[in-house]
Amino acid sequence: MTASTLDAAAPGAGRPADTTKVKRAAIASFLGSMLEYYDFYIYASAAALVFGKVFFAKSDPAMGTLLALATFGVAYIARPIGAVLLGHFGDRVGRKRVMLLTLVLMGLSTFLIGCLPTYASVGVAAPILLVLLRVLQGISAAGEQSGANALTLEHAPFGRRAFFTSWTLTGTQAGFILATIVFLAVASLSEQTLLSWGWRVPFWFSLLVVVLAYVVRRRLDEPEVFQEEQQTHQVAKFPVVELFRTHSADVLRVLLCAFIAVCTTTFSVFGLAFATSSEVGLGKTTMLLVAVSANVLALIMQPSLALLADRVGRKPVFISGVFGCAVMIFVYFKAIMSGNVPLIFVAALVLIGVCYSAPNAIWPSFYAEMFTTKVRFSGIAIGTQIGFAASGFAPTIAWTLVGESRTNWLPVAVLVAVCCVVSALSAATARETYRVPLTELGKA
Repeated sequence: MTASTLDAAAPGAGRPADTTKVKRAAIASFLGSMLEYYDFYIYASAAALVFGKVFFAKSDPAMGTLLALATFGVAYIARPIGAVLLGHFGDRVGRKRVMLLTLVLMGLSTFLIGCLPTYASVGVAAPILLVLLRVLQGISAAGEQSGANALTLEHAPFGRRAFFTSWTLTGTQAGFILATIVFLAVASLSEQTLLSWGWRVPFWFSLLVVVLAYVVRRRLDEPEVFQEEQQTHQVAKFPVVELFRTHSADVLRVLLCAFIAVCTTTFSVFGLAFATSSEVGLGKTTMLLVAVSANVLALIMQPSLALLADRVGRKPVFISGVFGCAVMIFVYFKAIMSGNVPLIFVAALVLIGVCYSAPNAIWPSFYAEMFTTKVRFSGIAIGTQIGFAASGFAPTIAWTLVGESRTNWLPVAVLVAVCCVVSALSAATARETYRVPLTELGKA
């Protein structure tokens, strides 16, 4: 099969597309993304609830939490570096090889975090080692979703690209749910047990997901459109240079669209630390269950919203969801401050389960369709990872914005809303691509 037949399911093509390879790619992307975000979210939960006491024991509680949240953001500094390196090899030697590398790197670094000595054991060496392993997590994350999105999109039939690529991001919700369920179990342990060894168990558990995902990924094929470029020697020698020569505006557009991720890190990391602080006083188990419920709904909503985007376009679904997040973030924090648990659940379900699910389901296809095959991996990776850097430090910035009162949530909600507006306005400038054939993407 050649690139000219990849869109066999396009109007007038006359025959149904073979979806065997794209289904395999979607499953592999789902599992890899689940691992990545399982690893990231157990780190987020540990940073919000444990690491301040384990790795920054000499600081007062508020400062310890701030420093622990800062280590969460460190990975986002490493992500742009990883995006350039992994994007180069993903566009040069193939999507599959990079996806195997990122899987092993993420799993190994996560397992080793669970083996680290504490500050009480080795002093300042403990947080230094923590930061180094967090950097490795960031580098691997930079290539994981980008490779999965590029590979799945390039296997997907015409008219179903958003649906199949959405499974990459649905994997993030599954990872969040799995991480939270595991952390719920250890959070129920006594304080002494949790701080001594209980927090380590979720990090060790990640090895099981690595093995499963690795077995599935070994069976993947490179997309025909990429293979054809290799065979005809059209692969860019320096994909990053080619990217900025031909698609600099699209990289900037993706970067700004990616500001929507500030919403989810504020919800999942800062929101957990804020709500369970002594000043606000909500229970850890309650807030973890809130997060799980919202993401269970997202598991259903994201594929459904992706199907809608395949029928009406990427931009209407993406932009509507982003503006919904800008409004609902205020409702969510207001509900937290009210102490009304049913209201907190409802607000979280609407914010994450419905509104955030729209851009989260659409961006894998929306961003990937802005680029040609020869720079697609690099374009997605560099654009998203630079944009995601803002979301990585959003919890730290938010914790600073609340001030000494520890209850002043309004500046945090304003910050999230501003990022949402920037994301929506950037998306509005993009070309609508849901009816563009694969081989024509990125050429206009």
